[in-house]
Amino acid sequence: MVSATSSLPSKEEVELEQKWVDNGNSRNAKWWYSTFHTVTAMIGAGVLSLPYAMAYLGWIPGTLMLLLSWSLTLNTMWQMIQLHECVPGTRFDRYVDLGKHAFGPKLGPWIVLPQQLIVQIGCNIVYMVIGGKCLKKFMEIACTNCTQLKQSYWILIFGAIHFFLSQLPNFNSVASVSLAAAVMSLSYSTIAWVACLAKGRVENVSYSYKGTSTSDLIFRIFNALGQISFAFAGHAVALEIQATIPSTPEKPSKIPMWKGAIGAYVINAICYFPVALIGYWAFGRDVEDNVLMSLERPAWLIASANLMVFIHVVGSYQVYAMPVFDLIERMMIKKWNFPPGLPLRLVARSSFVAFTLFIGVTFPFFGDLLGFFGGFGFAPTSYFLPSIMWLIIKKPKRFSINWFINWAAIYIGVCIMLASTIGGFRNIIADSSSYSFYT
Repeated sequence: MVSATSSLPSKEEVELEQKWVDNGNSRNAKWWYSTFHTVTAMIGAGVLSLPYAMAYLGWIPGTLMLLLSWSLTLNTMWQMIQLHECVPGTRFDRYVDLGKHAFGPKLGPWIVLPQQLIVQIGCNIVYMVIGGKCLKKFMEIACTNCTQLKQSYWILIFGAIHFFLSQLPNFNSVASVSLAAAVMSLSYSTIAWVACLAKGRVENVSYSYKGTSTSDLIFRIFNALGQISFAFAGHAVALEIQATIPSTPEKPSKIPMWKGAIGAYVINAICYFPVALIGYWAFGRDVEDNVLMSLERPAWLIASANLMVFIHVVGSYQVYAMPVFDLIERMMIKKWNFPPGLPLRLVARSSFVAFTLFIGVTFPFFGDLLGFFGGFGFAPTSYFLPSIMWLIIKKPKRFSINWFINWAAIYIGVCIMLASTIGGFRNIIADSSSYSFYT
């Protein structure tokens, strides 16, 4: 691996910095913007699948895995924030830019960009499915006498919203959408665990492992690890969020960004641990892959929670899509000389929304998609790539506590990536006979 640790920024990095300086009002975000952007990016589909992951891991392993994931990803989030301005006078505003600095201009994009795109595109596909499912569930509860539409139509309705929202130019322009989404995430998470607590344990609840073959159980456990890693996926857009915060020598952007990240992780804990533990306590091994689907009463509360999830994933889709929009537009300007502006956004962003909409409608396999994408994309970007870059750039003393923590994060992250990717892919194949396309 090539390390670019010189104190002098490269010509490409200087041009990158100048581009953002020329962008005017793109760096006027407050610290709390980073809180709700991070909450919107991190809390979403994952929180509702945590009781389902617990059903395959069990009480002690599941709880320990949640605590370990929360702690490790908080540490790697701190590393990302610190590395944003690790070269004096330069800001690495994208994950791929930091990757170029750590691994070299040729190797960096090949290591970082595929993983980041898997996270961002994977999230957007899964959010298409969740948005459609939750809107369908809301309408079924709220209007029992209405003619029920197929799930595919609800996913199409969700996608249609993003053909309009995707024309908003940058992160700051979707701040109000992201704030609403963050509020919704806290609200529906609270509804989920309070409703489970009020319902109490179902009759004959069991916390034993499901009666299946040993090999099937192992693969399902692997998939559960992927679902937990999916729940800590905000790192893929952390640098892009930090790029919107102003920075001066007296008050670098890492100070307000870290303040916002701490707030986001506190909210994360308030949402994740009660939902995971109380949801598993209430339904045991028979909990659905989306815990809201296991709840039927009170109807108005469950309908409200599903509507909140729908609103939240509208915002989450935009947070994850914004860096992809930027990448596509820069490529079209560079390769095909497209002029910047609304026509470019209409073509580039509408094409991306249409692509994720098509995949989401065609492959609506919520639980298995979480496991597969969680392992293949989210584990690297959230668990071990930041630690690898930290070791290369900061060079902590060999065998120091910092050195051991980073290597532990790398080994744990790689194990999660391999296990959950294999488990998720195997479950997609194993469950394919029960899948219904365009339902």
